[in-house]
Amino acid sequence: MILLKDILYKVTIEKVVGNTSVAIRNIAFDSRKVGLDDVFVAIKGTLSDGHRFIKMACDKGAIAIICEELPETTINGITYVQVADSQRALAYMAANFYDNPSETLKLVGVTGTNGKTTITSLLYQLFTAAGYEAGLLSTVKVMVGKTQYNTTHTTPDSLTINRFLREMVDAGIEFCFMEVSSHGIHQKRTEALKFAGGVFTNLSHDHLDYHKDFAEYRDVKKTFFDMLPKSAFALVNVDDKNGLVMLQNTHAKKYTYALKSYADYKAQILENQFTGLLLKINNNELWVKLIGNFNAYNMLAIYATAELLGLESLEVLQLMSTLESVDGRFQYTVSETNITAIVDYAHTPDALKNVLETINSIRTGNEEVITVVGCGGNRDAEKRPAMGNIAATLSTKVIFTSDNPRSEDPETIISQIEAGVSPAHFKKTLSISDRKQAIKTACQIASPGDIILVAGKGHETYQEINGERFDFDDFKIVNQLIHALNK
Repeated sequence: MILLKDILYKVTIEKVVGNTSVAIRNIAFDSRKVGLDDVFVAIKGTLSDGHRFIKMACDKGAIAIICEELPETTINGITYVQVADSQRALAYMAANFYDNPSETLKLVGVTGTNGKTTITSLLYQLFTAAGYEAGLLSTVKVMVGKTQYNTTHTTPDSLTINRFLREMVDAGIEFCFMEVSSHGIHQKRTEALKFAGGVFTNLSHDHLDYHKDFAEYRDVKKTFFDMLPKSAFALVNVDDKNGLVMLQNTHAKKYTYALKSYADYKAQILENQFTGLLLKINNNELWVKLIGNFNAYNMLAIYATAELLGLESLEVLQLMSTLESVDGRFQYTVSETNITAIVDYAHTPDALKNVLETINSIRTGNEEVITVVGCGGNRDAEKRPAMGNIAATLSTKVIFTSDNPRSEDPETIISQIEAGVSPAHFKKTLSISDRKQAIKTACQIASPGDIILVAGKGHETYQEINGERFDFDDFKIVNQLIHALNK
């Protein structure tokens, strides 16, 4: 039996109405999911305020309410606990409810604008190959050992995180690798977790529809490192000017990695081809199957993290050479006529620039680079002109198209992307709002040896339009078309 008072450990309480010794069955922060004898946590969200649904939660059987503002009228037999911050309260309550599983396994959080999915997914691959029981919490999927679950958020809510971590502990998982988003940090989803390590990849323009400005976005990321315990490590990319900022107030042991700067972990790119990278990491050469400068950083972060977690360096290097690319991250196919099609999640200006610069550094110079790209609706609109400028500048031809328009007009989004294209590059652009037709057109105009980049959606297998999700897989579509149209 779990008592309400037992899960309020470390929660700052301002006032209690009722008895905190009541037994509770579960925790819910969505009133629609409240059941008999549950505790309902009322959270002021970005779209709705959970305090409006307190009565509904009581009607559905809630035995306790956690809230920042007590309702004017309370109901006898129901306990009300007023707290300063409901999101923080939920984080600690979730951890306590599941008996603080993050304290049992070694949890590593990876944050930054780009690279989170690749680093966490490949660390999971590496540790599994090394014979350890490992877990993964990522944008693409959740893995509890060999058991896979689908996911909808980069960083799930506190209850979901702790439920999966408890399942991992019960399954004997030793290491878990987790993507930590700025939304997750800002909404306190990670606050009650004990991390064995934190990794910072890079910072560029993203999520400014949510954060007020870039400084807030950076500072939110920094709070993750501020809260790491002394027993943890903080590993940051110091080729990014924000890397050292992350370390300013951390209590964790500080480590750095870089390709260009002085750092604890150094790498050098010796060869960069479509088949992979030849790297020198701390004076050891190895071949990896991933492509591009950005993946050199990812592989260096993976090497450093594995070593900091206690793996022997030569074993790590050997295992790194076997790692396979993550779906939707520079995933490519080649047609019978030698046309290469690449699908990548690049949905920020920096990520798109990295991918296109990688393609241009590998190609011989005669091939055309045909880019198909759009921007998501109801998201950071400021980056749209930058995406258009980068695509047009670094490609031979560009087709601007729809991404996940959500409730926005795709044509309006495309016009905002086009606004960033300079007059010198405008002739090489097309606008086709139907994404499948845009990909088909790219395949039709490609000649032998050319390279097609389909950017923005990567691993996603849907397109979101006006509140509905329709089946749409960039890689499946371009793979089918490139082979069917170019025989």
